[in-house]
Amino acid sequence: MLDAMRRGAQGWVAKLLFALLIVSFGIFWNVSDVFRGYGRGAVAKVGDSEITVTDFQRAFQNQIRGITLEGGERLTTEQALMLRLDRQALDQLIAQAAVQTHADRLGLSLSDETLAEGVRNDPNFAGPDGKFSTLGFDGLLRQLNLTEHGFLALRRGDEVRGQIFDALSSAVAVPKPMVEDLHAYREEARTIELVQIDRNKVSVADPDEAKLQETYEANKASFMTPEYRKVAVLVLSTDTLKSEITLSDDELKTYYNDHKSTYDKPERRRLQQIAFKDKAAAAAARAEIVAGRKNFLDVAKEQGATESDVNLGLLSKDKLIDPKIADAAFALERDVLSEPVEGRFATVLVRAVEIDPGKESTFDEVKDQVRDKLAGERAEALIQERYDLVEEGRNAGKTLKEIGEEQKLRFIDVEAVDRDNHTPDGKTAIDIQDAAIALKQIFATGVGMQPDAVDLPGSAHVWFDVLSVTEPQQKPFEQVKDEVKASYIDKETARLLNELAQKLVDRLKGGEVFAKVAEDAGGKPEMLESVKRNTSQPGLSQEGVTQAFALEKGGAAYTDTSDRQSRVVFQVQDITPAAAASKQEADKLTKELASQIGNDDLMAYINALKADLSVHINEAELARATGAAAESE
Repeated sequence: MLDAMRRGAQGWVAKLLFALLIVSFGIFWNVSDVFRGYGRGAVAKVGDSEITVTDFQRAFQNQIRGITLEGGERLTTEQALMLRLDRQALDQLIAQAAVQTHADRLGLSLSDETLAEGVRNDPNFAGPDGKFSTLGFDGLLRQLNLTEHGFLALRRGDEVRGQIFDALSSAVAVPKPMVEDLHAYREEARTIELVQIDRNKVSVADPDEAKLQETYEANKASFMTPEYRKVAVLVLSTDTLKSEITLSDDELKTYYNDHKSTYDKPERRRLQQIAFKDKAAAAAARAEIVAGRKNFLDVAKEQGATESDVNLGLLSKDKLIDPKIADAAFALERDVLSEPVEGRFATVLVRAVEIDPGKESTFDEVKDQVRDKLAGERAEALIQERYDLVEEGRNAGKTLKEIGEEQKLRFIDVEAVDRDNHTPDGKTAIDIQDAAIALKQIFATGVGMQPDAVDLPGSAHVWFDVLSVTEPQQKPFEQVKDEVKASYIDKETARLLNELAQKLVDRLKGGEVFAKVAEDAGGKPEMLESVKRNTSQPGLSQEGVTQAFALEKGGAAYTDTSDRQSRVVFQVQDITPAAAASKQEADKLTKELASQIGNDDLMAYINALKADLSVHINEAELARATGAAAESE
């Protein structure tokens, strides 16, 4: 993860992201001193500092959001838990708390003046002209969904922690032989000739009844029905409670008036802005523009700004970080250039090229939205009360169906469900969000037991009773005969392909020319030149490249094709040792190795802090915070 972060940290935007994430460098601690119940609302304790549920959930969601931005598809909570993003988020918070505690002990701090000056002079925030870029800074804050105050708080903590990190990493020295060995390893190149075997070179005759029966008997475990469970499920969530909440128009109007701004469409302006080093430069530029001697974009280019830097986009007033610039921009008429505005970080000229006046909502227009929102809040307040009533019913020996009827909660009678939440005919069995969390506990509970409620994300809770278990059943041979045949043919084809590939490899090792072997393989030979380690090549997988670098010149081997439907036979035709590293290459490797060694030192430092400060994790609260309480039982 560190390498990936460094590769991305080329511009000042990426550098800021790196600065904000520096302490999340993949420390996965095995914290042994786990305890329970030191108070709801905190998932962990680092010395005297508590990590609250709110802080953890924000960090957890940021982890999910980061994966979503990379992949483009929103992860479910279940998927995030499988990827251990909850632990990554917690590790990050623990590291921050540990280092901050040590910084406090050392008396390290940063004044507001020093902090602001550091931001203005930080080259990471410089525009193309080398000066502080207000436009880029504001845009980045919008991208990160941070207020200026929130950013400065992060910056302050990062600067203080950076003082410690710099002290640890500044003395790292990289031995020259280490640099030379790494360069030689990475830059060694090989010429590889390959051919893909024509799958039609092998054929498998249809198996007779006896062979099918033999295959079936040898692989019975592959032809089983899944385990099914009959369960009764009771669901408590805000959605189930909303319908029973009655709200008068007076209540809705009062709520609307108290939250009117959230339903109004604010005025938005498409703004353009140029930053200057001082007020005099801004005034001189304004005079040139007003006189018609220069246009707005020409002046921006003179200041080193691109058109994308100038265009802030269509924004509401609250999205502008600097209040003085916001007041000036939203007081302008369309296309009128402002006077020089002395902002917090730079002096600017600003204009509005488009004005969307916004719209003030009316109660009648948003009445349904208000009703849904207020009903949700009221339902949220009822959750604990209704939870207690369900528990009382359980303790009194009532069935979940009886409790559901009494409390008007959703009851689901599931005749049969497998671990993948499917019925025997392939339909969804338990149609609720995050059902997989409940299913893990369902399949870990025996018949007749009364398990605790399963907590789901979003203040939802599920109770269940396992009524019966249908163990996996052997599917009769006649029922799966086609599956058995397909399995036999696939396995036999793979065996024959491996045998053919090995024979071809043996011929190459025996000195036969590659062209003849390729002809008998039924494919066309291809030559890959200057192949280096840790790369994938057209026609040759990473696994094949790794094999090739384990061979001597003239050595041969085979590997699967990417779809595993055939085999690739290859031979190393030449090996080119790495040339001596240039100064630029050596410097780059030295920097990389120094960073890796420095990271090792940082990991050792933080682990030492963890031991000194006594890190405790409240596993029960952590499970509740993620909705995975069932897994922590």
